[in-house]
Parts: sequence; structure tokens; C-alpha cells
Amino acid sequence: MDKWEKFGSTVLYAPETGLIMEWGGMDMGDQYIFSMERPIAKAMVAMRELEMGDIANPDEDRMVGHYWLRNAALAPTEELREEIKSCLEAVKSFAADVHSGKVTGEGGKPFKHVLVGGIGGSSLGPLFVSKALGARGDRMTLHFLDNTDPAGMDAVFESVEPELDETLTIIISKSGGTIETRNCMVEAKNFYESHGLSFAKHCVTVTGVDSKLDKVAVAEEWLARFPMWDWVGGRTSVMSAVGLLPLALQGIDVDSFLAGAAAMDVLNRKPNIFENPGAMMALAWYRCSGGKGGVTQVVLPYKDSLDLLAKYLQQLVMESLGKELDLQGNKVNQGLAVMGNKGTSDQHSYVQQLVGGPDNVFVTFIQVLKDRDGDSVEVGEGSTSGDYLNAFMLGTKKNLEDHGKRTMTVTVPVVDAYNVGQIIALYERAVGLYAQLININAYHQPAVEYGKKAAGGLIELKNRALELLLASDAPMTAPEIAERLSADPEDVFRLMLHLCSNDKRLTVNYNDYLPDSTFGKR
Repeated sequence: MDKWEKFGSTVLYAPETGLIMEWGGMDMGDQYIFSMERPIAKAMVAMRELEMGDIANPDEDRMVGHYWLRNAALAPTEELREEIKSCLEAVKSFAADVHSGKVTGEGGKPFKHVLVGGIGGSSLGPLFVSKALGARGDRMTLHFLDNTDPAGMDAVFESVEPELDETLTIIISKSGGTIETRNCMVEAKNFYESHGLSFAKHCVTVTGVDSKLDKVAVAEEWLARFPMWDWVGGRTSVMSAVGLLPLALQGIDVDSFLAGAAAMDVLNRKPNIFENPGAMMALAWYRCSGGKGGVTQVVLPYKDSLDLLAKYLQQLVMESLGKELDLQGNKVNQGLAVMGNKGTSDQHSYVQQLVGGPDNVFVTFIQVLKDRDGDSVEVGEGSTSGDYLNAFMLGTKKNLEDHGKRTMTVTVPVVDAYNVGQIIALYERAVGLYAQLININAYHQPAVEYGKKAAGGLIELKNRALELLLASDAPMTAPEIAERLSADPEDVFRLMLHLCSNDKRLTVNYNDYLPDSTFGKR
């Protein structure tokens, strides 16, 4: 087989969607592909059963149904099919009412801005898609409250303050009890009320039916409520109301977004793995990891609008695949790290290490064929800026492969709602198939809860320490406070250091040996 024929055997072109995938740089020869035929076939059967409604998340006894969101006919019951369709229609209807001025702010002015309050999957997906598809003609501007950082929230509030009565807020939490989202909600409510406005008359929610947040929205008569279902995980929720509501308000074509994902799902069900991009991507990951994790995937989209793709994929891939135990409870410590930003910026930062450093990475290039709307000016050497962008990508790919590093390329015609939808669906399927290959549950996240529980205990300790200091006439060291409270002195020290920097009732006296500093009342 000559070089050109070999290249042709490692390229998938899907005329149905315009997607091109190349895996020639992943060292997946015929022997490897043959050895993986049975495992990948078994994984594809498991994915079919998942789509039919099997319990694919056994730890939480839940179905996994994000594929139904872009094709409701696949849902296993008529009730679910109707819920999905009704939710989509409600999202589009509400967005149309806001755009037409039928739903307005308290003073009767049309809404111009949207504050999106959510954390993790309730913000990363919508934020990525919003940035990727945002344009000058957007109907509304989205602003994200996606952390419990006070200064960060202040910056967002400041950006909408001049038109606060024209700002709609969406609070997103499946359980209704997510602490970070609760904090964003309380801060936003305080901000509206400090400006003489009713929070409820500017707010909608996306949450589970009868959740704590849902009950608040009902009691306070918020403008609208949209459902979240327990069969949709946060990191795969961008095609539920979590993502569709803010994106529809922004003015993005959500029907095209869903259609792109649905078309990719069809490709990913093809039994021939050489025609199945999700299967080929999962096999490429397995080739690099040996099924044991411990490697890093670098995602390099050569398009500014896709610069948040790696950040979005960090949650989708790492929260899904980073697991301590397999499905039988054996300790496996699986994981596939993701990093990246955009080309060509990265050629001036960490590409140096990718080329010359350890052989523990592989690189996925995301190529967009269309440079811009309209003609491009010649910038030099008979070429446009887009020509150079493409040449830099190809040069970096060649350089990596010449140094023994593995690469693959995913190419789409243009950045639009349809193609962003199919990129997301491609990675969702690759995650699901790879999880089957390595025998883990991709749809729970037990380790995330550990930190939340620890944070709750530390808040309780902070409150007890504060009460003790306010009742004491003499300053105390962290070990002295800890002894009184039967606590870890290091925890006390760190909590008090922060508290004394923010509570005007308290002060800290620094000693040369920092841990011996004392904390007390002013």
C-alpha cells in the first residue's frame, strides 16, 4: 500500500453532515483494529441498550437519556417523548415571547440581557456554545454567574447594572440544592432588590420538578419554570432546557443545533466502525491509553470561536472517565485528562513540550474549513490569514508526528449551530463507548460529592470558631481554637486567615512564624 492509499484508509468522510475524521497519526494499524473488533462491537451493543432505556447508571439506578433530547422518538415511553417535545416547545415559545416584548421586565421594558446562574454542567455547555455561535446580531447578551467568587459576581453584576430592569435571570440546578448556584441566586436577588426591583419578576428556573428550587419559584411566582430530568446528567445537559433556554434567548437556532447532534448520533450507530466516527475516536483513545488511562488528550481547535471547547470537554471527558472503581467495584483509577486552548496561540506556548517532552500525550486538531463570511485580503506571499492558520495547523501536526507523537483531526465545514451540535454529539458518544471499553460507569461522579461534604463541615467549623472568638476577650492561636473545638488546627488556621480578612469584627496579628499568628476581636 503506497502512502496515498494508506492515507485514504484512515479517513472517514460523512457526506450527510460534512464531517471529516482522520486517524492516520494515531498508529491504529490493521492488527490493532482487528484486535478491537469484538470489544468495540460489545460496547456498541451496550450503547444501543442505553438508548432503549436500560439502566446505564447502576449506582444511581437511572436511565441515561441525553440522546433522546435531539430525537424524542427514541425515548422508551410515550410519557417521556411528550415531556421532551413539550419542554422544547415551551423553551422556544418563551424565547419568542421575550423577543417580542410579550414578557418584559418589571418596568415594561423588553429584556436585553440574560444572567445565567449555574455551575459545572449547568454553565460549561451553554457558555461554550454561546461563545462559539455568538454574533453581532444576537437577540440578547448572555452573562454567566458560574462560581461562588464574590468579586467575579460583582464584575458580572456591574456589566448589567445600567440595564438591570432589562435583565432576565435563569437559575439552573437539577436538585435545587447546589450550594454554588444557591449563592449566585441569593447574590442576584440581593442585587435586584438593592436597586428597588423584584427578583421574582425577572427570574425563571430550570430545575427538577418539586425540587427545593422549584418550590421557591412557585411560592415567589417566578416568570417561568422549565424541567430537568434525573436521566440527564449535568455534563450532557446542554441540549435540554439547561442549554436550549439561554441559547434560544440569545437567538441561536436551537433546532439546527439539535439536528446536528441527531445526525451525528445516526453516524455513531453505524455497525461498520470505519463509517462510525464515535467508535473510531473511542478506539483512538484506547490505543493511546492502553485502556489504563494516565495519558492526556490535547484538543486544539484552530478557530477562535471554539476556544472554550477544551474547557467544556474537560468536564465531559474527565468527570465521565475519571473513576476510582470499575463496574465490579475493582480499584482501577481510570482517567483521560484533557487540556487545550486554540491554534495558533498554543504554538507559542505549550506545543514546545508536546513536541519535545514526554510521550504521554496525543493531540486532536479541530479544523474549520470556512475562514469567514466574505472575502479575505491577501496578507503576504499570495496568501490570506486563513491560509496561514491552515498551514500552521498542518505544520504543527507534521512536527508532532515526526517526533513520534500521535494525532488525529476532526474537520467541519463551518462553525454554526449544526456543526457545533455534531461536535458535541461526537464526543458524547466517544465517551460512552470508551467507558464501555474500560468497564466503568461514565454517568455518575461520586468524587465530586466528597469535596461538597467536606466544605459543609468546614463551614460549620468556621461558624463555631467565629462564635468562640466573638465571645473571647483575648486573641487566640489556631491550635488554641482547635483544642476548644476538637478540630484540626490547620483547618482552623486557614479558615480564620480568610475570615479575618473579610469580617470587620475580627483581626489577625501576624507573627514571624505565620502559623503562630493570633486571631481575635478588633
